[in-house]
Amino acid sequence: MLLGRGIRFPNVGIAFEDVPKNITVFGVTIAIYGIVIAIALIVGVLVVQWQAKRTGQNKEVYLDFALYAILFSLIGARLFYVAFHPEEFSEDPIQILNIRTGGLAIYGAILMGLLVAFIYAKIRKLSFGELADTCVGGLAAGQIIGRLGNFFNRESFGAYTDKLFAMQLNIHDVPSDFYCAYKDIVVKYAGNPALFQQISEIRDHQQVVDGIVYIQVHPIFLYEMLWNLVLLILILLLIRHRTFKGEILLLYLGGYGLGRYWMESLRLDRLYIWGTTIPVAQVISLALVGLSVLIWIGMRIRCFRKEMKK
Repeated sequence: MLLGRGIRFPNVGIAFEDVPKNITVFGVTIAIYGIVIAIALIVGVLVVQWQAKRTGQNKEVYLDFALYAILFSLIGARLFYVAFHPEEFSEDPIQILNIRTGGLAIYGAILMGLLVAFIYAKIRKLSFGELADTCVGGLAAGQIIGRLGNFFNRESFGAYTDKLFAMQLNIHDVPSDFYCAYKDIVVKYAGNPALFQQISEIRDHQQVVDGIVYIQVHPIFLYEMLWNLVLLILILLLIRHRTFKGEILLLYLGGYGLGRYWMESLRLDRLYIWGTTIPVAQVISLALVGLSVLIWIGMRIRCFRKEMKK
């Protein structure tokens, strides 16, 4: 056991004493984040195929689609992250290809996945709404598992909290903002007072346990796992009771956007619109919620009018 690599949830009495970021197999170092993402992708595909079977569709169509969707969604997730975090790769651009330690933005994957689904449906002469409704359950399931990668990487955490799910991280396992000289963060975040305040509050509430210094924060990855679990349950329950094709997609996009908007307000490692302090994920979340609601209302009215004409 390596002392100090633990992650603690003190208010629920849970402590993981040794949480490594990598494992070594036959002399090869493998990032656990990468393993978790691979498992998430496999589970997601299995859920999609199960959904296709239980709704009377051809599973092979979705296996074929998954090959394209996974590849391009990963590319989209990485490009989205790089686009709004260019400073990380300015000195060593080749690191853009290195996703083993993180740096995937889910909105990039979702938007690219929707584009691929639309093109695939057009080429194969399928219903885009049917295709999307069947796939979003797998997407939600994959997200639930994929967020565990953030746990191992000590990322996707938020502001200070002493609430039930407060998480403690070894100060040497997190970015230097939480233990460097105070004057450094004053200069670094001079243009982002909200983030500066959040970081300062975390620094002011450091915890010392058995001689080890921890920061105590919101586990945003856990919140998202739980939120996506709720969405997955709703998707599985409602897909057979939808009013129109595409309704389950709207449920997912609007529901995820709603939860993500709140979580993003707590999160520290936000991506910002260039030259501003506006979190890009919050803008996209609001747009998804608004569009989903408007489209849903429009489609329900259309379905109602069809029923009235019968």
